[in-house]
Amino acid sequence: MTGKTVAQRTYLHVSGLDTAPPALTAAVAAAEELAGVRRGEAFNVVRFDPAGAQVALLQYPGFFEDPFPALEASWRVELASGEVGYRTYAQSHNPPILHRKELLLAADDPRRAPFAALTQACESVGLFDEPTRIGYRRQWLELVRARGYRIAGQALVPLGNEEADDADPAPNPAQVETPAGPATQWQAARQLTALVRYGLSAPVQALARHGLLQGREGGDLTLFDYGCGRGDDVRGLLELGLPAAGWDPFYAPQNPLHPAPIVNLGFVINVIEDREERLAALTRAWSLAQTLLVVSVMLANQGAARGTDFNDGVLTRRGTFQRYFTQAEIRAYVSEALDEEPIAVAPGMLYVFRDKEAEQRFLAERYRSRRPALVPRPSRPPARAAGEREPRRRQGRTTPCDEACRESLGRLWGQWLALGRPPEPDEVAADLPALTAGFGTLTRALAYLREQQDPPALAEAEAARRADLLVYLALDLFERRRPYKQLEPGLQRTLKALFGDYTRAQAQARDLLFSIRDTQAIADACREAAQRGLGWLIPGKSLQLHSSLVEQLPPLLRVYVGAAASLYGDYRELDLIKVHIGSGKLSLMRYDDFLGQPLPRLQERVKVRLRDQDYDCFLYGEPFTPPWLFRKSRYINEEFPNYPEQLAFEQALENLGLFDLSGYGPAAEVFTQTMARHRWVIDGFRLCRPDTCPDLDDPCGRFLTFRQLIECGETQGRTGLPNRPRQPESWNALQDLAEQVLDPVIDWFGMIRLTYGFCSPELARAIPGRIDPRLDQHAAHEVNRLGNPVCSRQGAAADFIVEHEDMAEVARWLAQNTHFDRLYFYGPQLPIHVSYGPDHSRQVVRMVPTAGGRLVPRVVAAAAL
Repeated sequence: MTGKTVAQRTYLHVSGLDTAPPALTAAVAAAEELAGVRRGEAFNVVRFDPAGAQVALLQYPGFFEDPFPALEASWRVELASGEVGYRTYAQSHNPPILHRKELLLAADDPRRAPFAALTQACESVGLFDEPTRIGYRRQWLELVRARGYRIAGQALVPLGNEEADDADPAPNPAQVETPAGPATQWQAARQLTALVRYGLSAPVQALARHGLLQGREGGDLTLFDYGCGRGDDVRGLLELGLPAAGWDPFYAPQNPLHPAPIVNLGFVINVIEDREERLAALTRAWSLAQTLLVVSVMLANQGAARGTDFNDGVLTRRGTFQRYFTQAEIRAYVSEALDEEPIAVAPGMLYVFRDKEAEQRFLAERYRSRRPALVPRPSRPPARAAGEREPRRRQGRTTPCDEACRESLGRLWGQWLALGRPPEPDEVAADLPALTAGFGTLTRALAYLREQQDPPALAEAEAARRADLLVYLALDLFERRRPYKQLEPGLQRTLKALFGDYTRAQAQARDLLFSIRDTQAIADACREAAQRGLGWLIPGKSLQLHSSLVEQLPPLLRVYVGAAASLYGDYRELDLIKVHIGSGKLSLMRYDDFLGQPLPRLQERVKVRLRDQDYDCFLYGEPFTPPWLFRKSRYINEEFPNYPEQLAFEQALENLGLFDLSGYGPAAEVFTQTMARHRWVIDGFRLCRPDTCPDLDDPCGRFLTFRQLIECGETQGRTGLPNRPRQPESWNALQDLAEQVLDPVIDWFGMIRLTYGFCSPELARAIPGRIDPRLDQHAAHEVNRLGNPVCSRQGAAADFIVEHEDMAEVARWLAQNTHFDRLYFYGPQLPIHVSYGPDHSRQVVRMVPTAGGRLVPRVVAAAAL
């Protein structure tokens, strides 16, 4: 039985009741009678608890049409007392909604696929990470919008300005005329591209992620949004206490243009059809930027162009214009227009710094490795030699144990580790009074910390900071950025402390950069990374790892990856990184819910060609079937969430023996078909049997069908009883019996003749003579009228004979080569009885005739057969 379990309560669509356990179907029928409603008319979902004491009948209109259907009515039925509680949500503005609705359907229901795809998309962007916010419609929609998405049909669509379904009503496409004359005689309806957003846009969220929105409440203007549309970003920043303003030629033309530290030109120049006006918008926005200009556009590979070719873009059906850039095109365009070198921070998103010190700080921080913070240990006196007297404390001096001084020491230690060198007084200005009060001078405070802390910690911090700066300088050279007229003061101090001067640091960085063309050096660095548990190495070919591990790589590989990121954008937006050792290429791959799925499916692959300074993007879906990622554990390590569960899943998949998992593993279609044929499904990080019943003629193992194991034996043939298993577990047990015992026998001896297989309670009552359904396992997992197993041993059993073979030899081979449960041998020319079940007792029983002709069981060794 399928179903979705939340807080120990299971939800099931009424279409699955046909294959549900009899006890459940009876409970639902009783609830229908008590509530006076009928399934399919008044309700379409049932909810029940493990004990079956309460059944809820739920009505979700548009269950199959709405991506997240809302609850309209509920009947809660207490079966023991007959009490019925009713609630309607028809007039509610915030009704409960249903997620993961594919789980309520049968595993073989063809309608599951689009629902499952939507669930995977939501999981991949973290929409289910906060369960308390997703149960009701209003909070759910707010969360979706806050993450920068909207729901369109059965799909999750990123918010952009390409089209806005929830903005102004769209005109009839027939009413939008394609301009017949020159472009200068027509103007696009640009205001229609201004999207109503319910959260910060992607460019503003990126600024926050990079720590660039460091405004003060009530302070000077932080951000100016040029082409602000409806002003959602401005309102959002103001609500966060960050001073912001905006201007838009259609929605806010009366607002003045303000210079600001940050100017956002988000999805503006791509909607301007006139080339001169487009250039004017870019240069005007640049003139207002005191520190940073953010330029964002729609890329050609983020959605197929819909509309008619017009100028250098397309005219949409709504009368809007869209100019789709490639990443290389927008970088070249901005660079030529502003005579500046933009920094690619994401696909279609560029930063252009006017303040070069801020640019240096940004780049240096961007390439810093993320290491766990080292905290100072509790204060303790330094160790003294035997007989050495305790030093005399100065009178009136504050001890480091004072709380204010302790906190200042902690921050001083963190700053020291972050810089890789002792901080200067102006770099710890806020803590300087407390430190000087406690120690007299900053130098003495640093000396105290050096005595109190482990020396290796400082050495590690210095080495890490040195590596970070070499990576930063090497990538600066790779991008051929213009030399800075003046270094940022903090950076200048660090370079002097760690390298002697800037010239020496740059020389080392140049050597590091040129090393990326050294195939052997790349191979050595990849081998070092793999030895540290960073990725999966194919010697001489590639290193593949999760993007979260890149910052732990050797500096040479960080430069290699960073060079590719400078062309494409932030590699952290994707999941897997593949370093091609010998070809000068790097592949970036994005999967659906890489974190939450043991077998994520590929959605996007980007191949960056460093030698050509370009990249190609490949999207998977129709018509390209997304492949599965097998052996995901290779690309992560023990610090990754769900790592033990991932290992267990992969071991279970390998133990099935169904697939060749070498290389990339089986094709998606082959994997799906094979799993279905052998009745296996993936449930979270577990492999399990499906809880649905197959067709009689479906394969059961490699050589048999379920019909052959069910419609066999004299009594079944004589009576014609259907003899169908009612429990899904019984079908699964027959599958296990066929695969683990019968298939190997057939493979070795040839086809068998089944004389007795599955036995339902109805068939058992019709069989003449003595049988014992409570022990023989022919009833599989069926239950009696009280709901108890007919056979407590469970599993499944079959009797068979191999024509023209000595059944003693067959029995001996079976006992030695299969994982049977119980084996009964009757004679060399008679069928044998064999079972497969959870006990795995491997018990061999020889039926020995007595003087009176009766057969009595004797447990024997397999060799005695």
